[in-house]
Amino acid sequence: MSLLQRLDVDLKVAMKKSDSLRTSVLRMVKAAIKNKQIEKRGELFEEDIISVVSMLSKQRRESIELFSKGGREDLAEKERQELEILQSYLPRQLTPEELDRLIIEAIKESSAEGIKDMGKVMRILMPRVKGAADGRIVNQRVRELLEKI
Repeated sequence: MSLLQRLDVDLKVAMKKSDSLRTSVLRMVKAAIKNKQIEKRGELFEEDIISVVSMLSKQRRESIELFSKGGREDLAEKERQELEILQSYLPRQLTPEELDRLIIEAIKESSAEGIKDMGKVMRILMPRVKGAADGRIVNQRVRELLEKI
């Protein structure tokens, strides 16, 4: 079953169960996918859909951070619940060890010699970790490993 089909089925189930939070999140995902489809002017592939869900997850993480800083734990908690639902549609997240292994492979592959070659490493690495790791964490970890070279 494709991710889009799974979203459709889960939306119907959530509506039947009167799960308003899940229904709301899945409708938001479907709308974002539809907007991306219009923007692309064609059908979306599985990786495009994962990219949309990943973008929505990133937005939730940023909102959680901002709401927490602003002392709005009620809103931060709602965003956490939405993030949890969104992440159930993303591939399994990489462990720090798996991420480090991929980064080291990319560093070797790009022949990076320091922080100045970060762009080369990121170009190789990001397609491999798309949807499976937060870009900000990847960026931070690449920087740390390149500084040790």
